[in-house]
Amino acid sequence: MELKRNVLALALASGLCLTAGIHAMPADAGANATGTAAAPGAQDSSAQQTDPNAKKDDQAKQTQDQQLAKSLSTITVTGYNQSMEKSIDYQRYSDTITNVITSADIGGLPDQSIADALTRLPGVSAERIAGQASQINIRGLSGNFIQTTLDGREQPSTSGSNYINFDQYPSELINMATVYKSSQASLITGGVGGTIALQTADPLLAPKDQNLNIDARGSYDGQAHDVSGANALGYRLSAAYQGKFIDNTLGVGLGVAQMYQPHVAEQFVGEASDGSKYSINSQPGAPTGYLPEGIQLQQNGGEERRTGEIATIVWKPTDELKITGDGFYSKFKNESFGYGFRSQNFYGNNTQITNPVWSSLGTLIGGSVASNPTAGVDPRTGNPYGNQFSNETTADNYSTTTSVFSGGLNLKWDHGNWHVDADVSMSRATSNEINVDTTADPYSGLGTANPQLMAQSMNFQLKGQQVGSAQFGDPSLYTNVNDMGLSRYGVYPYIYHDKMKAFRTSVKYDMPNSSWLSALEAGVYMNNHTYNADREAFVYGSEWNTSPVPGELPLSIPSSAAKVTCWKGKFSGFPCFLTLNGPAILAAHGINATPVKDINANSWTYIQSGQVDEKTRDIFLMADIDAQNVFGHELSGNVGIRVSHQSQYSSGLQQVGNGAGIPITDGNGYTSSDYAPLTVGKTYTDYLPSLNLIYHLTDDDMMRFSAAKVLSRPPIDKMLAGSGSWVSNGPGPGAQYNVWGGTSPLLDPLRATQYDLDYEHYFDDSTGLLTAGVFFKDVKSFVQDVTYNNYDFAAAGIPVPINPDTGTQYLNGDYQTAYNAKGGLVRGLELSGSKTHFLPGIWAGLGVQANFALTSSTVHNPTNLGGPTTYVGLPGLSRRVASAAVFYDYGPFSARVSGNYRSSFLSDTQMAVSNQLVTFAAETVYDFQASYDITQQFKVVYQMLNLTNQPTRTYFGGNPQQTGTIQYFGRTSYLGVEFKL
Repeated sequence: MELKRNVLALALASGLCLTAGIHAMPADAGANATGTAAAPGAQDSSAQQTDPNAKKDDQAKQTQDQQLAKSLSTITVTGYNQSMEKSIDYQRYSDTITNVITSADIGGLPDQSIADALTRLPGVSAERIAGQASQINIRGLSGNFIQTTLDGREQPSTSGSNYINFDQYPSELINMATVYKSSQASLITGGVGGTIALQTADPLLAPKDQNLNIDARGSYDGQAHDVSGANALGYRLSAAYQGKFIDNTLGVGLGVAQMYQPHVAEQFVGEASDGSKYSINSQPGAPTGYLPEGIQLQQNGGEERRTGEIATIVWKPTDELKITGDGFYSKFKNESFGYGFRSQNFYGNNTQITNPVWSSLGTLIGGSVASNPTAGVDPRTGNPYGNQFSNETTADNYSTTTSVFSGGLNLKWDHGNWHVDADVSMSRATSNEINVDTTADPYSGLGTANPQLMAQSMNFQLKGQQVGSAQFGDPSLYTNVNDMGLSRYGVYPYIYHDKMKAFRTSVKYDMPNSSWLSALEAGVYMNNHTYNADREAFVYGSEWNTSPVPGELPLSIPSSAAKVTCWKGKFSGFPCFLTLNGPAILAAHGINATPVKDINANSWTYIQSGQVDEKTRDIFLMADIDAQNVFGHELSGNVGIRVSHQSQYSSGLQQVGNGAGIPITDGNGYTSSDYAPLTVGKTYTDYLPSLNLIYHLTDDDMMRFSAAKVLSRPPIDKMLAGSGSWVSNGPGPGAQYNVWGGTSPLLDPLRATQYDLDYEHYFDDSTGLLTAGVFFKDVKSFVQDVTYNNYDFAAAGIPVPINPDTGTQYLNGDYQTAYNAKGGLVRGLELSGSKTHFLPGIWAGLGVQANFALTSSTVHNPTNLGGPTTYVGLPGLSRRVASAAVFYDYGPFSARVSGNYRSSFLSDTQMAVSNQLVTFAAETVYDFQASYDITQQFKVVYQMLNLTNQPTRTYFGGNPQQTGTIQYFGRTSYLGVEFKL
């Protein structure tokens, strides 16, 4: 964002005296502190300091700027009033349609993460994962359509895809967050939905020469007592120091934020259908319908630890030169252990179902389920079909360790009308999820050479968006270690490495004598992005022991490796179960679980591993508009174009078969020559014009119009080249070569044309605003999975192996891959309002804030997870998103009550055996925060998050009767103190 008026920049310098970027400044610091605040989210350029006495040709501009400076310099409010009014100023003088959160709002009473703070903005919502706001959605588009920068540097991701997990970023270490909803040429490409620009603090802008902030608070989660392995207590600690030395030419900033809290969740899971109809039992004439795979009951316990650190050194030897070196690091360890039941294999003639209850779509949502020993024999294994149904006990480990580092060196040089900004950076992210799946079942003959799965039964009933019911025929089986045997222990790590090396520079020339343009700016951006996915596996045994592996019979469970756990609270009444220690069970039998790449039994560990290399080379040219008399009013904004050239290539392994590949020896010592390396990709260039116009109707009213072509890169995990294969219609001359994988390095970017029209009214002294706007996006394509028939592999650069029967290549067959499906329109309305100081006397500190967004789309996606094929909408889109807050500042006391609402939306973060596209039900989350200043140095803080213990609820196929997950995470309370020096 550019604040083009020089006096305006200095006005913001005097009025926005930010502290270490951690907490709101003291009550008496607002009018006396000095410094210069960077423009929010500046990426390719920043607000520049110039001589406040510089000649201005237009007296009207000077008068307006002087009035603004006077207004800002007299702001002495504190707390929530202060943060809102400062955010209003940034939004008002932006060239683009933006929403801003300042440090007083973020750090005054820190949120769980920066994601919670962002959800206060209009049209911005979050997906709660494990009870915390994580992935951000903007204007109905998911995180894969959102660009995120930190101090102007594109951020890598720990998600394994493009979207950012914002719970990685402690709110205590972020000074400002800006959401760009319209685009301009200087913004880094990637934000079809929007761009989120995070900023850390500049120590030279601190209010005093030496600043120290320390915050300590303890937390309590009331749900933790209901969950095995969860501790109700936690804490948050943060400290920040900023110092100015050598006549304010050298600044040093250091900060650390630590969080420890329980990982808590209780969930009831209804599993998906495969979209096929099945008979409910083997009797002649038995009814048929869509059957779900099963249901799950699970407790998730563990702990979460996050440490964030920042370090900044700023050297400003002259008024013209400023050099900044900084680094941000965050490590998040989320230990998550899931214990409970999984009743599976309802379909496939594995069970006998009586007393069925059907949904309105003809899908089973209740009934009595029992083993089906008369169903026949599986020709693959020789085992009865009925032996595949069990109320298996589960012990899963979803623990994940992620880290993000982002750092670099920035140079700014201002000389007269010339301004140069150059930045070199390196950022990396890593993610390692252990992903352990453990199952145990009741057996007769356990410990013999031929153990048999016991016959079992259960009754279940889905209850839509409420916790369903489940009873087992003989619940005592599942708490008796003499009956239970460990059937399978699988370790399937997900390991990702995401690394970026970038350089950007821009040159800007001020044009004070132009009647239409105030500046010209040009710049270059280069980014080398490398992504690695690494899969491994260790598997002992088989689920239900239906595919026995020689020497891998079900294992007896030592009593020391299991304890009986029963349900409490909303889940009380469900059958008790054994909390299993899988590693201890294996150790008791002399087994050590070490996951490796396995090219024999688990060839997918090679196919789903690989590397993607992206190279971005952008240039841009932008002109700032500032015309004083266009039909009697001022017109400002910018116009420009960005040219973006992209190279994307992926290297992986392709299964070619017949020993036609290269010898590969896996971690188990097995060698195969059925796989060949391949590298596939493409290059493309896009021309992205943008226009932002602001028509100033009065001093307090303006109209904004924006138009731009934008793009987002394809999800990087969908561009892996690895693929498996099979041969059909063979052997013989008609044999066809088929490829599976679900990914493609040949994907096009997600391109869109977008338009915005806004009206904004600002109250005097930045005490409030009213805005109304409409937006329109024409998104050209979305990435989906597809199967192509008779695909021309050679034309796509994918080699086809030789058919040994003919000596020539196999015929073309099916290609299961990802492709650019038809896009659609996204359009909406956004309303926003806020007001402070509208009441007299003791109530002058009362403020209100409210946002509402209405979004629709023409995109419809087919799904059969709820039974018959139905059509659902665009992932990430809630038709209605709203937030509201009432806050009060009076002397040493501040308080805030807020609520965030979003209507139903689609996402693939379903908590099940695998991620599935589900509908998340509407939800409203309320928070309360309050603080009291005991002295100028000490403050007491209290918070309660998720006041009503709002669960997340999902369902399949757009049918609320077909329960997906019901998850409760509990409400969290914080009590602590803050010290400032």
